[in-house]
Amino acid sequence: MQSESARVTTAREAGYRIQYPNSKTRSVKVIALDPASAKLVDEISQEPWNGARFFTALSFSADGEPGATGAGLQAWLQDIAGRTMSLVEEIASSDFVVVVTSAGEDARAVSVIADACALHHKSLVALVAPGEGASDADVSASMAHLRPFARMLVIAHAPDYISAMLTALRA
Repeated sequence: MQSESARVTTAREAGYRIQYPNSKTRSVKVIALDPASAKLVDEISQEPWNGARFFTALSFSADGEPGATGAGLQAWLQDIAGRTMSLVEEIASSDFVVVVTSAGEDARAVSVIADACALHHKSLVALVAPGEGASDADVSASMAHLRPFARMLVIAHAPDYISAMLTALRA
């Protein structure tokens, strides 16, 4: 008797497989939550990607003015080319969102991004990049901010790990 694994690898069963790659690209928004991760995201954005867009700055304003800081009602993103975009519109047009933060940096902005993701039923993936000299306490503090909001939370020990993660997510 053949095992299930051996049975599905037969030529007869292989005829049922789809023989071409998934043709639908994913629209992925990658958002850096702090200046240290912004440098990392900028570096990663130089690689070839299918449907990923990268954002290196995030600001909040009560009056809706781009570039203003402070807690507020309207959130704005800045892409790597320096154009200002609406957080809600960018998330609405995505398949899912990836946020990147450096260990020990303030990651509380994720709550506003998570609200926009929930509004549009988008998944939020969070990556923590522990830089040189980051302690376990720094990593834990960053993870504590992200854990309530992220569907997937990953500690990325190197920039190439973040690239590999985005590739696996078909960004």
